[in-house]
Amino acid sequence: MTRFKKILVPVDFSSCSKEALHMAADLAALFDARLFLLHVIDTRPLENLRNMGLGSSNEEKAQMKKLRHFARLQARTLLQTPELRKLKIDRILSEGKPFVEIIRTARTEKVDLIVRGSYGGQTSDVGRIFFGSTAEQVVRTANCPVLCVPFLYKKPTGPKNVNPQKSKTKRSKMAQSS
Repeated sequence: MTRFKKILVPVDFSSCSKEALHMAADLAALFDARLFLLHVIDTRPLENLRNMGLGSSNEEKAQMKKLRHFARLQARTLLQTPELRKLKIDRILSEGKPFVEIIRTARTEKVDLIVRGSYGGQTSDVGRIFFGSTAEQVVRTANCPVLCVPFLYKKPTGPKNVNPQKSKTKRSKMAQSS
C-alpha cells in the first residue's frame, strides 16, 4: 500500500476546499503524515486593475496587506477544529497564480499527494472555457497523485442490510425468466 508522508491541501476558504481539508486531515491521521495547508492569494485581479489604470501601486500594496491578514485569520480559524489540532501541519501563504503556486509548493515540499476541492470559490465560465479550472490545471501538471474532493462529499457508511445470497437469487431468477 502507498504511504503518504506529506499531503498538500490548497484552500481558498470556500466550502469545497473545507471538504478537501477534512478529507486531507483524515488521510494525514491515517498515514501519520505531515499536512501542508496552502492558501494562494490570486494577484491577477489586482494586476489587471493596475494595468487598466484603475489602481495605483500604493492601493495595491494596501489591498495585499488586507488580503494577507484575512488569509492568516481564516487559516487560524480553520486550524482550531479538534480534528486538526492533533496533526502535524505547516501553514503556507503564497501569492501569484493559484495553480502555479500549488504545483511549485508541491515540488518544493516534495509532497506525496495533493488533496483539493473539485472547484474553488471563484469561477467564471468564460475563463474556464479558455484556461481550464485550477483543479484541471493541477491534475494535468502535478508530479504526484491529486485527489479532487467534491462539495458535500459523503463518507461511505458501508452496505446496509446486504445479503449476498439474496442478491444471487434475484439475479438467477431474472436470468431464468429471460
